[in-house]
Amino acid sequence: MATKIAAVQATPVVLDRASTVKKAVSLIGEAGRNGAELIVLPETFIPTYPDWIWRITAWDEPYDTLHAMLQDQAVDVPGPVTIAIGRAAKKSQAWVSVGVNERVPENGTLYNTQLMFSPDGALAGKHRKLVPTGPERLVWGMGDGSDLDVYETAFGRVGGLICWENYMPLARTALYGKGVDIWTAPTWDNGGAWVATLRHIAREGRVFVVGVTTLLSASDIPDGLPGREMWDDGEDWINDGHSAIVGPDGAVIAGPLIGEEGILYADVDAATARAERYKFDPVGHYARPDVFTLVVNEKPKTGFSEG
Repeated sequence: MATKIAAVQATPVVLDRASTVKKAVSLIGEAGRNGAELIVLPETFIPTYPDWIWRITAWDEPYDTLHAMLQDQAVDVPGPVTIAIGRAAKKSQAWVSVGVNERVPENGTLYNTQLMFSPDGALAGKHRKLVPTGPERLVWGMGDGSDLDVYETAFGRVGGLICWENYMPLARTALYGKGVDIWTAPTWDNGGAWVATLRHIAREGRVFVVGVTTLLSASDIPDGLPGREMWDDGEDWINDGHSAIVGPDGAVIAGPLIGEEGILYADVDAATARAERYKFDPVGHYARPDVFTLVVNEKPKTGFSEG
């Protein structure tokens, strides 16, 4: 059964949770009105990706101030933000995946978390990034893998990984083993190499891949933000996007969208992905009982006698 999916490439209202949620709700509504049944927004869209971590060190000013602002504007799960996004999902009658900076109220720990909402508005689940990349480890705690799962929908199994988790072969294999059909890849990464990654995963897993990236330019950084000058380096684009949707044969079927906000749409059919897997199922292809028996149980013929 074919369904329309949407990759939402958008710019958050930097470090403003309420305004970014309002924008997310509007974008979900737009995609829903256009018939999308799965709507994917970028990594840590609410209230923004903390790009300053790649520009200054933790002992430089104003790192502490910016981190405090991020913590203040982060998202409690569940809480008012999940209620608002859930209502938008219900109104659009769509599955909605949105990235947040999740805050644990008891201890203040932040996580890079992707939330999933069902068409009835319920928070169906969440996934915390397993291993934050480089300086991200000074911002977010590590996920424990217990939430690495897929969601059963009327149009197939939906699952995925966040940003450079997609370079973790065992995490990918875990999801392949759960029969994922549509793979969400929210990210802060961009460029041709990232699109190549999306294509590789699509071809390796024989899945549809929805890669969606935050769009951010220096002009989007608010005046008066502590350390605002660190983005005045002559480069307008902080992240120019490259969101894309890829088919199970590795062909790009929508995008990449570069240098502008927008919503990419594609009609996908899980049956098409499943039919492709006879060629190269990354789990079944190498995990058939006969192969396992051959590789693991047969004793190697070394030419030496046992002794």
